[in-house]
Amino acid sequence: MIKNTFFYAMLFLATVSFMSCSEDSDEVTPEPTPTTNTIIDIAQGDDFTTLAAALDRVSLTATLNGAGPFTVFAPTNAAFTALLADLAISGLDEVSDDVLTEILLNHVVSGTVMSTDLTAGYVSTLATGAQDTKVSLLVDLTDGVKLNNTATVTAADVVADNGVVHVIDQVILVPNVVATAVANPNFSILVAALTDERLAKADFANTLSGDGPFTIFAPTNEAFTALLASNEEWNGLADIPAETLEAVLKYHVIVGDNINASEITDGAKPTTFEGNTFVINTTDGVVITDVAGKESNVILADVQASNGVIHAIDRVLIPLK
Repeated sequence: MIKNTFFYAMLFLATVSFMSCSEDSDEVTPEPTPTTNTIIDIAQGDDFTTLAAALDRVSLTATLNGAGPFTVFAPTNAAFTALLADLAISGLDEVSDDVLTEILLNHVVSGTVMSTDLTAGYVSTLATGAQDTKVSLLVDLTDGVKLNNTATVTAADVVADNGVVHVIDQVILVPNVVATAVANPNFSILVAALTDERLAKADFANTLSGDGPFTIFAPTNEAFTALLASNEEWNGLADIPAETLEAVLKYHVIVGDNINASEITDGAKPTTFEGNTFVINTTDGVVITDVAGKESNVILADVQASNGVIHAIDRVLIPLK
């Protein structure tokens, strides 16, 4: 009897033990929550709370959380604070959603562009300019990395799962054609001409800051230097008669169209803001022949702004024979 009792007791313990093990084996160990390091994850850091809030407000968070890859030049909170002061507003809520969207997209470039991949010149951002073109961003590598001659990269190559972030110290507004010219030191004489006080009635800066669109064939500083050298009485812009300078400047502008280089047809004769035409040939690059029969070459095409496009040329066009 004792033996039977002992047998049943052992059988009971074995059964309990088996059931316990079975219950333990049915328990599923929770999978660890996967960690991500997307551009948005980085933007949600302490230094970028204003940026993160702005992206969320205009529904760009999902975009920059996507596959990409993207390169983002990320303004810090301090950069946004400085922007508010420059615009004399108390908060980004005073900026419309459409405008804010384009400002933010002006900080985004397609692809993963590390600091070592950057080259001096222009890159296209995701901001939309005139006639659904992509806005150009000027990269200057003379002393570190500077963008549009305003924002400086203060920390580079913050790698994300879907691209890379470069921290910058200023917000980059979407420039119009005037601001685009101002940002490039190679157009400084052109900018001086556009703002010549003798041409106050023409008010070029205000006109070219309008809706447009405009196509501007912009002479470089070297082109203006050659123009001044062509007349022994001209030692500077002030020596060029005001009426001549105004006519020359208008001769470089086409109003009402954003003409990219790929849209220029061989033999085109657009009418300029000045009223005269010139001839454009595309058989060997883009060459412009003015009414005086002199040729100028487009040496940099498709610098896109919010309200137009700029093509840099190597000689000043003259509308007078």
